[in-house]
Amino acid sequence: MTFRNTPARWAHVAQFLHWLIVVLVITQVILANIAEDLPLGMKKLAMFARHKSVGITILGLAVIRLLWRWANPTPALPSTLKPYERVLAGVTHFGLYLLLFAMPLTGWMMTSARGFPASWFGFFQLPDFVPKNDTLYKAMKQTHDTLALALYAIVFLHVAGALKHHFMLKDDVLRRMLPFTKKP
Repeated sequence: MTFRNTPARWAHVAQFLHWLIVVLVITQVILANIAEDLPLGMKKLAMFARHKSVGITILGLAVIRLLWRWANPTPALPSTLKPYERVLAGVTHFGLYLLLFAMPLTGWMMTSARGFPASWFGFFQLPDFVPKNDTLYKAMKQTHDTLALALYAIVFLHVAGALKHHFMLKDDVLRRMLPFTKKP
C-alpha cells in the first residue's frame, strides 16, 4: 500500500479521496433530482438537507484532496501526449477542482440567501454565508444550476480522456488511479 504518490502512480490516499468524491458527487445528483421531484413539504426539505450535508462533505474532502495534491508529486503524463492534450488535461483537472469548491459554496450561499439554515447531517449548524436576500438567492440558484451543467461537461471530458488512455492509447493513466491494480 503506497501512502505517497510516485512518478508513475497515485497513492492509495489520493485514490481513496478521488473515488469517494466521485461517489458523493453521484449521490448529490441523485439527491437533487429526487428533491426537485418532491412536492413542497418535509420530505423535500429533508432531502435538500441531505444534499447540503453531502455538499459540505465534498467541500471538506476537496480541501483535503487539494492539500494532498500540493504535498505530493503528481504522476507524470505520458510523454506521447501532444501539447494540446497536456493543456486539456490541466484545464480539466483545474476545472474539476474549481467546481468541487464552487458548487458547495454557491449552494451554501443560496441556502443562506433563502433564509434556510444549513447543517452538517444535523450534528452542527453552519453559519449563514450571506444575509437573507431574495435577489441573491435567485442569482445563486442560477449560478449553482449553471455550475452543475459545467460539472457534467467537465466530468464527461475527464472520463472520456481516461477511457481514451485505457482503450485507445493503451497506457496506464486510468489504471494508476484504480485501486487494486498494479503497473504492468
